[in-house]
Amino acid sequence: MDLVAFLVASFLLAMVPGVGTAMLVRQSVRGGRRAALATVAGLETGVAVWAAAAGLGLSVLLVASEVAYQALRIGGVVVLLWFGIRALFGRHTEPGTHGGGGFRAGLLVNLANPKLAVFAISFLPQFVPPGSGQATLLALAALWVVIDTVWYLLIATLLTRLVGILRRSTLVERISGVALIGLGVRLAVEG
Repeated sequence: MDLVAFLVASFLLAMVPGVGTAMLVRQSVRGGRRAALATVAGLETGVAVWAAAAGLGLSVLLVASEVAYQALRIGGVVVLLWFGIRALFGRHTEPGTHGGGGFRAGLLVNLANPKLAVFAISFLPQFVPPGSGQATLLALAALWVVIDTVWYLLIATLLTRLVGILRRSTLVERISGVALIGLGVRLAVEG
């Protein structure tokens, strides 16, 4: 197994902005450090679920079943549009969200993300040497979660340092809302 290649690929993939990044920005601006850390915990719980499912061979069912994949995709669209519309048109004068809201938001966006599930089953196995057991795949899954967590904690730290500036404007909330809606629409139109 090429562990260095896995580490580099995992870190580069974590750096690609997506749904998780948009949600982390939104929750950080609304709720500060506590909400940011709770959101990271929720995001990574979702990643851990899909990584473990891939390690155990369960997420292969999503690839094999068009109905299951489409159901998850539609659920993902609904979740993204719901969060996006709330960010775009919701009340922006309310106090920041509590930690539980950040955890739920992060968890929901990653559990409802079919791309994450398919990615887990296509990414992780390519680094497992032939003849290796399921334990190797699960170890890589755990390492992937750790790397992803480190990246999101770095983003959360940066965001919470900037949160005073960002909170003064609803612009960031609206931008994250547009990003979430855009990602939801993109997921809806992709086949």
